[in-house]
Amino acid sequence: MSQSQQILAWMQAGNSITPLEALQRFGCLRLGARIYDLRQSGHAISKQTVHDERTGKTYASYSMVRG
Repeated sequence: MSQSQQILAWMQAGNSITPLEALQRFGCLRLGARIYDLRQSGHAISKQTVHDERTGKTYASYSMVRG
């Protein structure tokens, strides 16, 4: 199963995913590229920008659009 397929299955199960989670779970170094590929295939995926108060870092969290 490709990284895109694994990420899609993860999100279709109701989970969101961040770049760190994608690296840890699926060995994916370029989550943004995989999300782009999935969107190009017609999947509705939303992006939420998350700011971690503890570290001061900002990162993306992706999930399927429910409708």
